[in-house]
Amino acid sequence: MAIRAVVFDVGECLVDETREYGTWADWLGVPRHTFVSAFGATIARGLDYRETFRIFAPGFDLYEEREKRAAAGEPETFGEEDLYPDVRPAFAQLRADGLWLAIAGNQTVRAGRILRELFTADVDLIGTSDDWGASKPDPAFFERVAEVVPAASDEILYVGDRLDNDVLPAARAGMRTALIRRGPWGWIQQHDPAAAQATFRIDSLAELPELIAKLNAAGH
Repeated sequence: MAIRAVVFDVGECLVDETREYGTWADWLGVPRHTFVSAFGATIARGLDYRETFRIFAPGFDLYEEREKRAAAGEPETFGEEDLYPDVRPAFAQLRADGLWLAIAGNQTVRAGRILRELFTADVDLIGTSDDWGASKPDPAFFERVAEVVPAASDEILYVGDRLDNDVLPAARAGMRTALIRRGPWGWIQQHDPAAAQATFRIDSLAELPELIAKLNAAGH
């Protein structure tokens, strides 16, 4: 089956989260280098990334701290300056190639509003875990993706930087997958044998139009 729709994760796929994690280090009063080192170690051990925060603040609750940051006038945020430079050119080419595009990731309501401000004119749909009441890697998240995308599951390409949250659960849902090597998970998980399960392994979104065109032309 041909790929007819491409669905993108957000963090470290479209958005470079370096600045945002730096602001979390600042919020915790931890040197940025120290926070980043602990973050990488947490991921390498296969733990939930939120355990990083608990190293420095036992009992840390991410939802509660997000609310505190917002109340203090320091909410989590991102903007055009945080997008990877290949995002908009890739979107433009994929749209020109006739592909249906969506953004769907584990994001808050606030992040969903920002995504709509940035991308409403560029994609056909934007959905978040808060919108849908299901978070990756829960199968319900990918079931929701399959429901809203006007293509069969095996005609959908899900693009993300993580094996555990993106590639493997999307593949179990019957979708094609692209694993992009950037951000903490992309680099740390790149040598995991499970990475071979991805339909494509890429270093830039700019690679997608040609890869999809070749796969579709080959008819498999």
